[in-house]
Amino acid sequence: MRYLLLPMLALLGAAPAPKWQSIFDGKTLAGWTPKITGRALGEDPLHMFVVQDGAIRVSHANYSRFEGDFGHLFWKAPLGAYRIRFDYRLLGESLPGIQPWQASNSGIMFHAQPPATMRRDQQFPVSLEFQLLGVPRPTREPSGNLCTPGTTVVIEGTRDPRHCILSTSPLLPVGRWTKAALEVLPDGRITHFIDGKPVLHYSAAELDPQDKDAQPLIAAAGGKLALRQGYIALQSEGHQIEFRKIEVLRLD
Repeated sequence: MRYLLLPMLALLGAAPAPKWQSIFDGKTLAGWTPKITGRALGEDPLHMFVVQDGAIRVSHANYSRFEGDFGHLFWKAPLGAYRIRFDYRLLGESLPGIQPWQASNSGIMFHAQPPATMRRDQQFPVSLEFQLLGVPRPTREPSGNLCTPGTTVVIEGTRDPRHCILSTSPLLPVGRWTKAALEVLPDGRITHFIDGKPVLHYSAAELDPQDKDAQPLIAAAGGKLALRQGYIALQSEGHQIEFRKIEVLRLD
């Protein structure tokens, strides 16, 4: 009899396996809040972020020119260790008035500061950015890169001061739906994936004490630099992009 009880007890004591959770319902922006440079949190009078055909779209329908309107659409809850997966597609051409580096450029910010702590005129949240690029653009660069507004990371055992670090992804054309994923492990190791393949590894994210936007966050954290959690935000940098099938699997 005890041989029958042992597997039953093991099953009763086992924690349920984590499940993927959709954080976009495909119909509305419920749970998401915009923060656009020069505007208060939650203001989006020109409808930069809309839902169309089952995707969140960075829309330029009411914009004729880029005038510093960087935008970020924040998910409501901070995350620590997790996986996130989504499809994305850059669309059309960039707005007039952008800098060359903004062409065919967007991303997902993660480990980001709370949106309510951003300055009204702040362009980017202090965060890590999973950068999403397409070609054509002035510099032919892959997708799935890392950019570090107000942060630094360790690559191959050395803290890397570069603002943007290229992945090993192939060049991807504008207009192509692409599968992207990000893994943030409890020990701080982070991996970017494009179309199911790992394209960048790094670890030990920290706030940058030299960055003016990071400095008040460091002070609020009692001087601690380690960055182990934060918010997710979809980015608008002057080029239209769509995001769909956004799902999170919590690992903590």
